[in-house]
Amino acid sequence: MIPIVQDPVDHLLEIGLKDLWYPICPSSYIQEKPVSLRRLGRKLAFWRDQSGKVHALEDRCPHRGAPLSQGVILGDRLSCPYHGVEVRCDGVVTRVPGSPGCKLEGTHATFNFHVEERAGAVWLYNSREPVDTPPPLVLPEQLTDDETYSHFLCYAEWKGDYRYVLDNVMDPMHGTFLHKQSHSMAEGDSQAKFGVRPTDTGFVFEKEGQRNVNFDWTEWADTGVHWMRLEIPYPKTGGPGGNFGIVGSYTPISPTLSCAFHWRVRKLPKGWERDTWRFLYKNRLEARHWHVLEQDRVLIENMEPDANQHENLYQHDLGIVRLRRHMKGLAQQQLAAQEKKAA
Repeated sequence: MIPIVQDPVDHLLEIGLKDLWYPICPSSYIQEKPVSLRRLGRKLAFWRDQSGKVHALEDRCPHRGAPLSQGVILGDRLSCPYHGVEVRCDGVVTRVPGSPGCKLEGTHATFNFHVEERAGAVWLYNSREPVDTPPPLVLPEQLTDDETYSHFLCYAEWKGDYRYVLDNVMDPMHGTFLHKQSHSMAEGDSQAKFGVRPTDTGFVFEKEGQRNVNFDWTEWADTGVHWMRLEIPYPKTGGPGGNFGIVGSYTPISPTLSCAFHWRVRKLPKGWERDTWRFLYKNRLEARHWHVLEQDRVLIENMEPDANQHENLYQHDLGIVRLRRHMKGLAQQQLAAQEKKAA
């Protein structure tokens, strides 16, 4: 049998581009015990130290490869359950109980990652090589300006390549058809022409001549983390705050599983209007929003893994083509830089 060799560009995109921040899980996933999560082509161990700060290491002891996540938390270190080897959050082995003073002690033997908590999620810097100081985690204002915006994090794991999730969000026209029974996406023309508008951090793919009617535009941005943003007009019965915004960011788990982070956002100052919307959301609107997301999930999970190899695209798909080309270009740049460094 002739072995199948995967295109290195496709493989890099499949497991996630390097030197970027990615959302990993809701903050509530990591509590008093270490947690093992498979993300970005790796198995990772997460834990909190005595101050509550989250740390991350590759979930593999440098001694025999046992899962560090099965061990004991010792502040900023994990003690491997197999032979007690202690690994600090910076990847340095601090103690080998079975062989004190051996050459493993003091070495940077485990890959470590920088982690931050923002907007109710744990974010990890997916560096190609360990770095002392990562670039800042820059998120859109909807997730950082708490005085102006209020949001809820909705997290789910979808059975499918995360790139299909990106394609779904970069396709405003599907809202008119797939979500036509939604209380917020029943309006608008079922035919439209789209254009691409560049921004300082990416681009906007938008319907021409229609705004604030349906799911009319999607923004894609790269601020050291890839995120997407859109707005859906809301009727007055949806409460105060104007259009309903969604900020999304997506992380690969495996070729057949992905993390989908969606923050539902309203522009509301702190006060009674924000309190009213948050109460209304939790008691009436949240179930409707999950229903819409479920429509997306079911569709994506029932697509064949090679569905994108059998497409016949048209004008409504210009945004998808633009994003795919850009992601492929980023992957090619990273691989070229890696080859140059190796040479």
